[in-house]
Amino acid sequence: MSVSEKNSVVEGDQVSVEDHRLLRKIDLRLLPVFTLLYLLSFLDRSNIGNAKIDGMTTDLGVSPASYNTALAIYFVGYVIFEVPANKCNPQVWLPSLTLVWGIVSIGQGLVKNQAGLFGIRFLLGATEAGLFPGVIYVFSVYYLRRERSWRVAIFFGGSALAGAFGGIFAYCIGLMNGVGGRSGWQWIFIIEGILTAVVSLVAYFIVPTWSHEAKFLSETEKTRLLDRLRVDSDAGTDQVFKWSSVRDAFSDHLVWAYAFLFHGFSFVLYSLSLFLPTIIAGLGFETWQAQLMTVPPNVLASFSIWTTVYFSSKFNVRAPFIIGAAIVSIIGESICATPFNYHVFTHIIAGLQYFGVHLAAAGVYTGNSLLLSWPGENVSGQAKRAVAVALQISIGDIGAIAGCLIYRPTLSSHLYRTPNLIAIGYLLFAIVMTTYLWVVMSVENRRRDRLLSKGEAKEETEEERIRLGDRSVRYRYRI
Repeated sequence: MSVSEKNSVVEGDQVSVEDHRLLRKIDLRLLPVFTLLYLLSFLDRSNIGNAKIDGMTTDLGVSPASYNTALAIYFVGYVIFEVPANKCNPQVWLPSLTLVWGIVSIGQGLVKNQAGLFGIRFLLGATEAGLFPGVIYVFSVYYLRRERSWRVAIFFGGSALAGAFGGIFAYCIGLMNGVGGRSGWQWIFIIEGILTAVVSLVAYFIVPTWSHEAKFLSETEKTRLLDRLRVDSDAGTDQVFKWSSVRDAFSDHLVWAYAFLFHGFSFVLYSLSLFLPTIIAGLGFETWQAQLMTVPPNVLASFSIWTTVYFSSKFNVRAPFIIGAAIVSIIGESICATPFNYHVFTHIIAGLQYFGVHLAAAGVYTGNSLLLSWPGENVSGQAKRAVAVALQISIGDIGAIAGCLIYRPTLSSHLYRTPNLIAIGYLLFAIVMTTYLWVVMSVENRRRDRLLSKGEAKEETEEERIRLGDRSVRYRYRI
């Protein structure tokens, strides 16, 4: 198929009534369940921040430095089990993961000492590792490349909603302190873990399998879906796994750039999600107030994600919006890091820094929602894309480990000023990586356009186009 024919099918703004109906059916099947699963995943990993200010560290005898270690250990398990967990049948694999991490999350409320906390956090990271890359990969075999970013944004919005609901849940569940002889922080883990386990059982009947085997679509709908995917990319083909595709992923500098981009954002994302209750309490608010005051920044982040990604999809660009989101977050971190005189206008300063937290959250969540869909849109070759998505999360979450260790008690003075300055450096690094991707892919697109316009490009069979993937001269990167 020629480039002009291909564009007329998948690049135009007009979508047929038949395709609209098909997309609506797929959306209703995929988006609610996957968003809910990710909300629960983020809730179960970040509710330790709520448990901390509700007395967990005191009851377990965990020192401030050891608490940071417990946070980092989660991401060690997450990184180690990321890539191996990515190419399994989603219909069984994703609900099974959810069930197991729900049970592990319940276990967080049953630990008796620091060693138990360390062990259970590692297990939680290991069991949650496969969800995000698995869902992103499922999206890539159901949606055209230009259709994925909006869906990923809705899905990733579950993380911000988890922060919002987490504060409310923590406040309400914390009122159960003493029930059954357990502390409020224990009930936070137990009840939220039970909720996850129950949802996972329902998910077995909702989460779909691969698009070429989808039972919720009729044969006509399935044929139409595979045809439109085949025109757009390799997603409509049933490819055999090859180790050469894994080598292609690890040798592609763009794949590493996507990973380092998330690394820059991840430092700030998890620093905020895990330390937000502590940061707000540090502004002078009571524990119950801090729990509830985590809600507005996360609600703002949710609206920011969906609004920004709408315009990003409308104009079909990613890089400028990612850079803009990083700048907003830098402004917020700068406000938090500003050395105010805390003995003067205390309430005004606290309000201003709370506003800074809102900007930091809105920027970093929005940037993440865009960058996490980028390799899924631009890396072609199913095995290569699976590895690229998982590698992005693995390398990115090393930034989360750094954040957990840098936001330590010895650097907590002046509302974690030094860690906030380091966070600004990470965001600047993310801007550099975004610019690199933007420039390199734009130059390569123009080079391929010139080859085709001059008739210098080699003709490719359908088999060759699939084998070459994103290296095909007829492939265009989404900027």
